[in-house]
Amino acid sequence: MPKRLLNFKMSDRLILGLGAIAELPNAVRSLGAKKSLLVTDSGLVQVGIAGRVGDLLTAAGIPHALYQGVEPDPRIGIVAECADAARDGGCDALIGLGGGSSLDIAKMASVLLTNGGSVADFVGINQVPRPGLPKILIPTTSGTGSEVTPIAVLSDKDEHLKKGVVSDFLYADVALVDPELTLGLPPRITAFTGMDALTHAIEAYTNRYAQPLVDVFALEAIQLIGTNLRRAVAYGDDPEARYNMSLGSLLGGLCLGPVNTAAAHALAYPLGGTYDVPHGVANSLLLPYVMRFNLVSDLHKFANIAAALGKVTDGLSLRDAAALAVDAVIELCDDIGICTHMRDLDIPEDAIDEMAEAAMKVTRLLGNNPRVVRLDDARRIYREAY
Repeated sequence: MPKRLLNFKMSDRLILGLGAIAELPNAVRSLGAKKSLLVTDSGLVQVGIAGRVGDLLTAAGIPHALYQGVEPDPRIGIVAECADAARDGGCDALIGLGGGSSLDIAKMASVLLTNGGSVADFVGINQVPRPGLPKILIPTTSGTGSEVTPIAVLSDKDEHLKKGVVSDFLYADVALVDPELTLGLPPRITAFTGMDALTHAIEAYTNRYAQPLVDVFALEAIQLIGTNLRRAVAYGDDPEARYNMSLGSLLGGLCLGPVNTAAAHALAYPLGGTYDVPHGVANSLLLPYVMRFNLVSDLHKFANIAAALGKVTDGLSLRDAAALAVDAVIELCDDIGICTHMRDLDIPEDAIDEMAEAAMKVTRLLGNNPRVVRLDDARRIYREAY
């Protein structure tokens, strides 16, 4: 029986499919915007994806400006820079284009432009007083699912920690998901963003506050990612694999509003905040060790995960079937070139105590974990992952 009420919300409008980017001009018009700010990073400008989107808007006679200052795992200060660009350009809508970093910056800049103040005012749950400017979110990776979540995550370099903002006002007015935009994604980025999406789905499915409706999305996402991520990494131009990864990431994102993630994400935050480990790498590195810790919380669900990831569980005890879920995740990481040990990232072993203490501050996520995580537990998980 669910432990709390289901409160399910998503973006006002979702457009999904190969070639969906052609719908962008109509989506902008539907918002009544006079001028939009295209929020992206310099890499997408260099490879021509930002230019392709900009040309689409120009051909449709839709005024827009460009902000390309988004960085990986962006600093909080980037939000103010983006908001200034929108304000200086006279923009009344934002179009986030890119990975989760660009989408999160677009979300938070939209909020800052209407609410004033600073990002620090909004950290936590339901701290945003008013809606932001209208926003369209267009992912170019299959990972964060940020296009359909009410969450933005930013790096606080002073505290060496990532911080989250959760608010219904962060949902997109239009989420536009075109798998064709992911066709040129390099194998390494495909790998760690795909593992990020898998972590979302597994942590939602095994969550302390799991919901039967959300379980349907989560388990389907696990199956889609487990079946298609290897192919997407090995042969990135496969449209079927890219479509299925986009769908899996989207379904994982739909889990985050009503349920959210848990200990793997909480323990990953210090790796990103202090050592600049990409979010997806940090999550996938810690995921199998957190899964092993959580195994006893619900053997049946972990057995289902093992089956969704392709393991044959017939004839096994429930405990043995559940343990295969951990094996499946480690094998997937090995196959796509994702490391599963912190020492491979040159993280010093003597940092474990400090990271454990930092992770324990992420109560927003630790409270969702199906098994209580204490400081000694966090230290042990980090040591096992070392």
